[in-house]
Amino acid sequence: MIQTSNTLASGHKIGSFGLNDSTVFAISKAVAMTLVMTALWSLTHLFKGITGDAELYAVQALSRIRPGLAADVYLRNVSQDHFTVFSPLYAWFIRLLGLQNAALTLTVACAAWFLIAAWVLARELFTTLVAFLAVAALIIIKGSYGSYGIFGYAENWLTARSLAEALVVTGAACYFLGKKRIGFLICTGALFVHPIMALPGLLLLICLQVPLRVASIGAALGVLAALAMAFAGSADSRSTGVLTIMDAEWLAVVRERSQFLFLQYWTLDDWRVNARPFLYLTVSALAIDARARKLCISAMMVGATGLAVAAIASLVAPVAILLQGQAWRWVWITSFTAVLLLAPTVVAMWRDEKCGPICALLLLLSYTFTVMDSDACLALVLCLWLVRSRIAPVHARYLRWAAGALLVMVAAWILGNSWTIISSPSPETGRDPSIVTEFRNILGLGASAVGVVALLIYAIRATRSIIFLVFISATLVAGTAVALQGSFMQNYRDGKASEIKEFADWRSAIPPGGTVYVVPAHNSASFAWFTLERPSYLSVDQSAGVVFSRATALEVNRRSQVLLPIMDPDWQLLSKNLRQSKGQKVEKPSSRPLTPQSLISVCTDSVLDFVVAKENLAFDPIRHRAAGNWKDWNLYDCRHVRSLAPST
Repeated sequence: MIQTSNTLASGHKIGSFGLNDSTVFAISKAVAMTLVMTALWSLTHLFKGITGDAELYAVQALSRIRPGLAADVYLRNVSQDHFTVFSPLYAWFIRLLGLQNAALTLTVACAAWFLIAAWVLARELFTTLVAFLAVAALIIIKGSYGSYGIFGYAENWLTARSLAEALVVTGAACYFLGKKRIGFLICTGALFVHPIMALPGLLLLICLQVPLRVASIGAALGVLAALAMAFAGSADSRSTGVLTIMDAEWLAVVRERSQFLFLQYWTLDDWRVNARPFLYLTVSALAIDARARKLCISAMMVGATGLAVAAIASLVAPVAILLQGQAWRWVWITSFTAVLLLAPTVVAMWRDEKCGPICALLLLLSYTFTVMDSDACLALVLCLWLVRSRIAPVHARYLRWAAGALLVMVAAWILGNSWTIISSPSPETGRDPSIVTEFRNILGLGASAVGVVALLIYAIRATRSIIFLVFISATLVAGTAVALQGSFMQNYRDGKASEIKEFADWRSAIPPGGTVYVVPAHNSASFAWFTLERPSYLSVDQSAGVVFSRATALEVNRRSQVLLPIMDPDWQLLSKNLRQSKGQKVEKPSSRPLTPQSLISVCTDSVLDFVVAKENLAFDPIRHRAAGNWKDWNLYDCRHVRSLAPST
């Protein structure tokens, strides 16, 4: 039996395990700090379910179980499913756990794997404490990259990106642990999961392995090769293979649907988001040791090369493989490295006697304090740090006072906003008790999450009482257990066994490969794919595949024309964004009530087999009688509609 006391003296053996009390105390502290990270994640992250990109990867996996889904417009031509082994793995978990539980389980597993690998990487480069702080930064700070706020690493839903990111970080950790061959092997394997996300990880390891001058020459040659491809492809419109150029018809659809692929359409805010990781890494490279400095430079080199290649595809010539490769996504590794190195940079700066505290505080706030301008904070940090050797002792004292005043101001802001959140009625989220919702909102302030984590870790490290460690650990476990119920709650019914059973009559009426369209369109894909387990006719999510296939792009455009009597195209995002940038009022694509004439019109397309709609228009539909959101909705058989339609 392990004996403990309130204050532990070192050197005494504990029980039959041969552990001394100092070892147990160190383990207890490590457990407590791990629980801080777990509680922080549970209070700042919410599982988004099977929505957005998660829908696309889910239907890719489900098509391995329900072959009829392969006829879907998103899957039947070349799609991203052709470039990943993730779908068979996901399908295995779906068979074992069901769709919803498989998505949740793999999301949590990939998130945990990602953070553990990041901790190992940071621990090898720095200290255990700094490694925990680095993980906290990765949890708190949203890792955005690209444009229009679409992408970020460690997302709260399941895609192949989730697994590829975990593999890349694991490969980097192995590299710094001295297991370089294993690191390269893992990153190479990640190419088969998500080549777009894995390639920058592999390039990062190559840059770390070779001298920086060699890496710079390699990056330049890569950019020149992309430029040569663009010129060669544009010189001959009949070019095929890697030199294939998107023709005007294909390119028009891709631009309208996926404007984020083209750098000329990025906004000023987009460029600021993608430039900041480079500035942060510049600061880190100036502040930390040589081993981590090469990591900073290598990560910047990979990101900059990706942006250069993407610019060639956007501005010089639309080479299909370059646009599909989306090299601008290489910035994810730059963004990840910048956040990973934030904590060690802050710690290193804080120790400087001249301007360390004010620089460290400004750097931290530039990430987490939205009230302050991030770019201004970064510029001030760079200026102070570069001239620190010329700062006189009297001026250094003023800077320390300024840091103290800034810290007091931020603390007052956090307390004031926290009080406002607590004293105001909390909106009902349907996920959490009100007290948990309040905690989520407080931690959502960013700087407040940093403050809470800093206080907890300081208390854990400073205590000499194992009773306190047990108490704080038990409190964190209880809080995490309550918070995780809301974090993992799935509010989406599509694909649940109960809903699939509820629509047994519709599923029996629709052949496995029968295409279904739901009016209005926003219900279409997920309900058709996951509840009816049938191909969807058209939705904005399905149109994501237009970049990978000319045939898909033209078919999406054709089907949107068929649907004009009931729905404006909702995938034409570029035109909407351009109008918004000019200050013009933009309304969402409108859906029009279904009428007998419009139903007959859309059913003239032989590709469309069934229509689901609220309106009762005769034509002998199968009406859904069960209570719920779908009560009194109707399933129309287009073959029957065509047979009853008056001849023209």
